[in-house]
Amino acid sequence: MHDLTIDSLRTTVLDVPLVRPHKFATTSMSAQPLLLVEIRTAGGAVGYGEGVVPGGPWWGGESVETMQAIIERYIAPVVVGRRADEITRIMLDIERVVAAAHFAKAAVDVALHDTWARALGVPMHVLLGGAFRDSVEVTWALGAAPVEAIVAEAEDRLERKLHHSFKLKMGALDPAEDTERVLAVTRALEGRAGVRVDINARWDRLTALRYLPALAAGGVELIEQPTPGEQLEVLAELNAALPVPIMADESVRTPHDALTVARLRAADVIAVKTTKCGGLARSREVVAVARAAGLACHGATSIEGPIGTAASIHFACSQPGIDFGTELFGPLLFAEELLTEPLRYGDGGVALPTGPGLGVELDPAAVAAFTRP
Repeated sequence: MHDLTIDSLRTTVLDVPLVRPHKFATTSMSAQPLLLVEIRTAGGAVGYGEGVVPGGPWWGGESVETMQAIIERYIAPVVVGRRADEITRIMLDIERVVAAAHFAKAAVDVALHDTWARALGVPMHVLLGGAFRDSVEVTWALGAAPVEAIVAEAEDRLERKLHHSFKLKMGALDPAEDTERVLAVTRALEGRAGVRVDINARWDRLTALRYLPALAAGGVELIEQPTPGEQLEVLAELNAALPVPIMADESVRTPHDALTVARLRAADVIAVKTTKCGGLARSREVVAVARAAGLACHGATSIEGPIGTAASIHFACSQPGIDFGTELFGPLLFAEELLTEPLRYGDGGVALPTGPGLGVELDPAAVAAFTRP
């Protein structure tokens, strides 16, 4: 039996280039910063977690820099010297020291799970109750290029059978222009692929009431977070008025948020990011609340690298409540590979990694190449 006493917790910031700029409602990025969290035990087990946010602190108030500072200064002293299989107790103790900081906590939570599973010689999903499927569907997020380029990118991915549905970001342009852009893409892909939109909480109530019906009538199959996250009554009004589902993302970070959305009928689908929820354990609680309320759950992404994505795949493959597909495409957006063997994408989805822990191995040379000085 391995000695599970945690000897060290170490963080490293990477900056990994993307294959193309990825645009959100308020920002864009050509490289993704990642915070690797490495945990080592006295028995020799080594596990990894990943702190990552979508495009910087604009989304949730955290960044790799804030995560690194919080983990090294406040969380590491709570973790080092404990046993890697004390995850529940460790995370409760961290809550007493650090409020919020869900993305930072998620990185530590995943690293603890990976360390413990590797020490046991079992895949991470075993610690989550076991996998009931060996792959999940993956929606691809299209860029902010002209319509012709977006459609060409979608058709290429359809031809290679990588994806069957696509998501477009909205909220950065004039709403009328933005709506027409999306409808042009929807018309071009009609009958061949599903099209969804994510407005990243950028529209106000009146703008949403004016333009969302046109998106729904034009064939958009899902509308993600059109209005500010805290305006749940507005989201409920829109959800009641539209014939297509609304997905809550910024509105749901905790199990209580999921309960409030369910009570108000503010959404039909909840975007579950293991990052924004604070890790695997808290994400299970969010899914449990949603499932009890009859809401669907989508395995969403913060544009994680391969470590964070692998963790989310294990989670999605062990959770029947993740029943509205995923968008765990992060590593496909990276211009460089960080693993010795890449995650396996194809047939519209991504396969569950096999092997101990996360089932993936970092390439030390790649990590060194993209480590921030």
